[in-house]
Amino acid sequence: MNLSKVDLNLFIVFDAIYTEANLTRAGQIVGITQPAVSNALARLRETFNDPLFVRTAQGMVPTPMAQNIITPVRNALQLLRVSVQESRSFNPEQATKTYRISMTDLSEAVILPHLAARIRRLAPNVNIDSFLTRRRETTKELAAGRLDFAIDAPLNTDTQVRHVKLFEDRYVCVMRKGHPLAGKERISLDDYLAQSHIHISSRRNGLGHVDLALGKIGLQRRVVLRSQHYQMAPLVLDSTDMVMTVHERFAKRHGLQWVELPIEDVPPIETHLFWHESTDQDPANRWMREQLIELSQQLERRGLREKPVPSLAS
Repeated sequence: MNLSKVDLNLFIVFDAIYTEANLTRAGQIVGITQPAVSNALARLRETFNDPLFVRTAQGMVPTPMAQNIITPVRNALQLLRVSVQESRSFNPEQATKTYRISMTDLSEAVILPHLAARIRRLAPNVNIDSFLTRRRETTKELAAGRLDFAIDAPLNTDTQVRHVKLFEDRYVCVMRKGHPLAGKERISLDDYLAQSHIHISSRRNGLGHVDLALGKIGLQRRVVLRSQHYQMAPLVLDSTDMVMTVHERFAKRHGLQWVELPIEDVPPIETHLFWHESTDQDPANRWMREQLIELSQQLERRGLREKPVPSLAS
């Protein structure tokens, strides 16, 4: 059967005939005349090459073919009704949906534990699928609907993509407790450049903000370990004298020692939420945006209330 040539309204008529066993009453339920019901039934019979219903003294009796297809037809119609209803409104308590979100492991560590707890409370049948999409593919994946959101630096300037700032943070230099620099309130630029550095990036090569700032004054740090993942870094820092330049939020979360950067012109780090313009008015998308924005604001306020703990405080 070629469904592209089948009028899906015929299945609504089919369901009504099966329920009422009468063409006139079926028409009244659907809101069409009895001749229109007869015409719809004729088209269904042609499609399935089966009578579907036989007229008897007890009314229209379904054939075995009709009995076999009534359950999947009703299930499909119900799914369509739910889909249409959810496109107009979104009820988180009843919704069954999976949100696909692209984010780094650092964003996962900051956001996902709190988001998961909130979603379990507000929308128990909603799932979250987190993975990292290549930055250059984000717009395409959002447009195709294979991705609902991306949480990333504000580098996507495509006009199809909407965004809002979630967080702002600053860079600090982190290290293990007991590191030779950990007892200093401030370090010099020479101290900073003398260290072996870890650099985290999803790209295989390229410079970070700190490297760009150093390049402006003709200097370069020594990166001895480059990785895609933030969450492995504390393990390396704990067993070496390496240092890492990272968000202050990360340092606090992992109880690391940190000192101020001895470098000027390093801009603060912004984390933005991205979504495609085609989903801007979608109730389900809007609801999740509201959850992420509200959650980020709560985490930001909590972070501001936390007193910074530099290296001397340990």
